[in-house]
Amino acid sequence: MSATTTSQPPADAESQLIPNLPDDVALNCLARVPRSFYPNISLVSKSWHSTIRSPALFTTRSLLETTETSLFLNVRIGASFRWYTLLPNFSKSPQKFLVPLPPIPSQPIGPAIAVLGPKIYVMGGSVNEIPSNSVWVFDCRFNRWEPGTKMRVSREFAAAGVVGGKIYVMGGCVVDNWARSMNWAEVYDSVAETWSPVPSPIEVRERWMHGNAVIGGKVYAMADRGGLVYDVALGEWRNVPKRLDLGWRGRATVVGEVLYCYDYLGKIKGYDVEVDAWKELMGVEKGLPKFLSGATMVNYDGKLLVIWEGKDLGKEVEITCAEIEVLKDKDGILNGKILWSDVILAVPKRSAIAHCLAARF
Repeated sequence: MSATTTSQPPADAESQLIPNLPDDVALNCLARVPRSFYPNISLVSKSWHSTIRSPALFTTRSLLETTETSLFLNVRIGASFRWYTLLPNFSKSPQKFLVPLPPIPSQPIGPAIAVLGPKIYVMGGSVNEIPSNSVWVFDCRFNRWEPGTKMRVSREFAAAGVVGGKIYVMGGCVVDNWARSMNWAEVYDSVAETWSPVPSPIEVRERWMHGNAVIGGKVYAMADRGGLVYDVALGEWRNVPKRLDLGWRGRATVVGEVLYCYDYLGKIKGYDVEVDAWKELMGVEKGLPKFLSGATMVNYDGKLLVIWEGKDLGKEVEITCAEIEVLKDKDGILNGKILWSDVILAVPKRSAIAHCLAARF
């Protein structure tokens, strides 16, 4: 009787991502899988584990346009700031909860924050009450912090905006000498990894900025007295419209070229740049609380996400999120439809939402 033999795959097949498929084809297959499945499929094999964490996979996702948006939340808990993320496709999940991220190596107070591609930039802020020019970058693809190129001057409570793939940051510094005056505003080129000064007239150099947004390729920065608009294409500065200044309160975001925030009565309003007017967002009054404090907003794939500190649980407080579809009709009226609202996190009492961002990768 002949011995039974067991069929073995060729040696090169063992190293392939998917047997009998070229690795470039297999990579295309993996790039089409939603990121929410990555923790599980990384357990399939060592090659899959390394591929899931490789730059090549995310480059392929970008080329195939299969990238997905994730929500990121920065919460002040006691004296520290903690970062969380909400996994993609969370709106379709019955369980929506935030996942903690690695702590930032430094804990700056009042940094400027911007999202450029798959990275979150935390710029400046004060450490031990001393303004810093340090930059920390969180690479959302690989779940890690890394030091970035330092700014030309130290800043705290500066404004920042992304236009044309570059980060513009302004204010937050004392213009008491020539160097700081020339660098009151600067721009970061992520390709060259360099900061360059942005010329600005001396009369616009307010120190503290409490809000910022980008509308139509222009960076809006709100100071304690008035605000500024920088037109990147023209390289021109001007004051913000008086009506915008009077109505901008708290944290704001831009969806469909309309800037949304909440007013003194706790209602969501949108500023329509085209007609220089504030308009109430209709259709959401019964589904949302009055946002007298603590609410923040972010543009999430063209939807308006509103996040606030909600129900008091005794030693903890709930953080609640609502996704709103917003539309401007032919008459310019702003209408909203709440798609869902749910608790996404519970944090110790007296915690506060510091920043809310969305990154696509």
